[in-house]
Amino acid sequence: MIKQKSNQLSSIVLSAAIEVHKELGPGLLENTYELALSKELELRKIPHQRQVKIPVTYKGENLNTEYRIDILVDNLIILELKSVTRTDPIHEAQLLTYLRLSNKWLGLLLNFNKRRVNG
Repeated sequence: MIKQKSNQLSSIVLSAAIEVHKELGPGLLENTYELALSKELELRKIPHQRQVKIPVTYKGENLNTEYRIDILVDNLIILELKSVTRTDPIHEAQLLTYLRLSNKWLGLLLNFNKRRVNG
């Protein structure tokens, strides 16, 4: 049930990302795409949060440090946004680590700095 809902939401998210890219084009800062995508998700009535904190624990102890998910969609899907010439393996590793730290199973790495948005 959760996987089915996540898959449906991911299609909506990708459509929203394409819409943002059509409107803004490539070459802007990640934060701009984050704000625009958040607005697009609001327009589509998709629940989401921006800059969600992920605490880091080591051997059961909180390290008093945190990372931030760019956008968390309906508490199910992590969106990691980039605006880079090309994504590198470290970007994928970052998303995988966020998935593990937050106990989520689906994440999308979206790069807006291309002729077409890609994930």
